[in-house]
Amino acid sequence: MTTKTAERRPAPAAAAHPVQAPPPSGERRRRRLAEQAHAYAFLLGGLVCFALFSWYPAIRAVVIAFQKYTPGRTPQWVGTANFTRVLHDPEFGAAWRNTLVFTLLALLIGFAIPFVLALVLNELRHAKAFFRVVVYLPVMIPPVVSALLWKWFYDPGAGLANEVLRALHLPTSNWTNGADTALVSLVVVATWANMGGTVLIYLAALQSVPGELYEAAELDGANLLQRIRHVTVPQTRFVILMLMLLQIIATMQVFTEPFVITGGGPENATVTVLYLIYKYAFLYNDFGGACALSVMLLALLGLFSAAYLRLTRSASGEEAA
Repeated sequence: MTTKTAERRPAPAAAAHPVQAPPPSGERRRRRLAEQAHAYAFLLGGLVCFALFSWYPAIRAVVIAFQKYTPGRTPQWVGTANFTRVLHDPEFGAAWRNTLVFTLLALLIGFAIPFVLALVLNELRHAKAFFRVVVYLPVMIPPVVSALLWKWFYDPGAGLANEVLRALHLPTSNWTNGADTALVSLVVVATWANMGGTVLIYLAALQSVPGELYEAAELDGANLLQRIRHVTVPQTRFVILMLMLLQIIATMQVFTEPFVITGGGPENATVTVLYLIYKYAFLYNDFGGACALSVMLLALLGLFSAAYLRLTRSASGEEAA
């Protein structure tokens, strides 16, 4: 009996673990500072690169814009004289006009094509990897090499473009040698050379769209264009808006194609703002004028980016409400 009674007694409760008191605020602060110090240590390399190759040249360019600067000589402050001289340059208006027209043409030609290609690639069931490589291949070609290839392609004599037109018994074109066709030809080159990365970004955005939305749209009787309009575009709206902003900023700074293919011609039809900056700095040896024009471009793009982000943020807020 005694043994059975002892067996039925409940086991003593285990001693509860003592609750540790939180560390004092001073220790927590030291830990947080140590973690932040480690994070900034990892960022130090990137910060140094940005400071040396991005921030310092930008600040230095703003300073030189108000100076008469010649390498090897002491700079002289001239106030806004560089801006005044640049504004009265006959090429100033042509450069800005060509740049804006190039940007608009790039939006009309080069913005829709990558989105359509991404839609097609997203619908493929076989050989997806192969076609992605094919689309991205032009991005892997150095820009100067790409421009030289297209310069031969556009050659009015023995170029491939006119050879194809002759084989089809169609009239040939002057392409980059004609004032009316040169800028459009350069837009085609820039679109071909840079659309690969944009296509892959669009493709990644399309693959993140839930399939249930397309299934619901199909059940409601929506056709392909309606599904793109009411499902695809709203779901990828943020990516579309950001890529549009990045494309506008990039096309406003176009330089390689006019420099390599046309040299700014014919008749200044392809002189862009960045090409004019190059001419001021390395042909006219006028670094003050080049920096003044650079500051103008920086201010314009900065104001445009701020207004664009504010408008898109306001539109997104209204839609969410």
